[in-house]
Amino acid sequence: MPQAYVEETGREGAGPERTGSGAPTFPGRWRGLGAWLGKWKGPGLWRRGLVLAVLAALLGLLMLLHTHLPNRVGNLGSLTETFLPWLGLFVPVLLVLALVRRSATALIALLLPAVAWVNLFGGLLSDKTGKGGDFTVATHNVNAGNPDPAATAKAVAASGADVVALEELSDASRYERAMAGTYRYHSVQGTVGVWSRYPLSDARPVDIKMGWTRALRATVHAPKGPVAVYVAHLPSVRVKFNAGFTAGQRDNSAEALGQAISHEPVKKVVLLGDLNGTMNDRSLAPVTSQLRSAQGAAGNGFGFTWPAGFPMARIDQIMVRGLDPVSAWTLPATDSDHLPVAARVKT
Repeated sequence: MPQAYVEETGREGAGPERTGSGAPTFPGRWRGLGAWLGKWKGPGLWRRGLVLAVLAALLGLLMLLHTHLPNRVGNLGSLTETFLPWLGLFVPVLLVLALVRRSATALIALLLPAVAWVNLFGGLLSDKTGKGGDFTVATHNVNAGNPDPAATAKAVAASGADVVALEELSDASRYERAMAGTYRYHSVQGTVGVWSRYPLSDARPVDIKMGWTRALRATVHAPKGPVAVYVAHLPSVRVKFNAGFTAGQRDNSAEALGQAISHEPVKKVVLLGDLNGTMNDRSLAPVTSQLRSAQGAAGNGFGFTWPAGFPMARIDQIMVRGLDPVSAWTLPATDSDHLPVAARVKT
């Protein structure tokens, strides 16, 4: 038997020691790391963590194929698409578990959901805000139970927006008084309203199949030509244990709103409002297929707006057609459960 040979460096952490068997050992504080790395060897490297690998693959497929999830049962597809970005949180969790399990199979499988998430949402991580633009708009669901409408109105007006849309107006007169000093022109239809620095015309309600008015359309005579402005507050959705994602009325209203926009004769169009859905939600396709998201095109980050205390979804939208978004941002929180949002565009 050859005598084991050990090369000693005389310095802790200088490098691994080697024995006659060829197995590296790490001196001092690195010995624990060496022992852990040694456990990655052997045939179990690929057999371990098969359940984690399957979970990672399923997560990736869910992201890639979310449009194929059926909506027939509990609107499962729309529910998943509403919170789709948050599925990315499972990737680091599975990564830690794969490392603890010392599974090469699980680590390789994790590439699928990681790449899928980056493909879907990686573009939102960069700052796409630019300079310029000549027309600023803002929208805010002010909350029917808002305890201080005047302060909320003034906070949104302080954004410097040329046009402001407000939704869920329980007492429009209080907002009208607060906005009068900044905006000369306005129109309130039902529980939604629009305020403008420029003249308004042809303001009228839009029927979104609710039985009362929660959407309007008006022409804003901006310096570079007319802009058709739509303000909408689509019906709320609920997640119920026995019914799933109840969004039938919201979906019907989205269809009606989409039809109204499709018949709009003015080339430049802005949609402002609380759509109670994200851009990923297929049920909003009658609207989203016609318009471009200002937040997605010129925002910084995900731009989540609800709930205001811990935003998890961007359901308050600024969408355009015939206009070029330059920048988009969320405004500071008010006494509402939504964050206000603003965008600047080139007309």
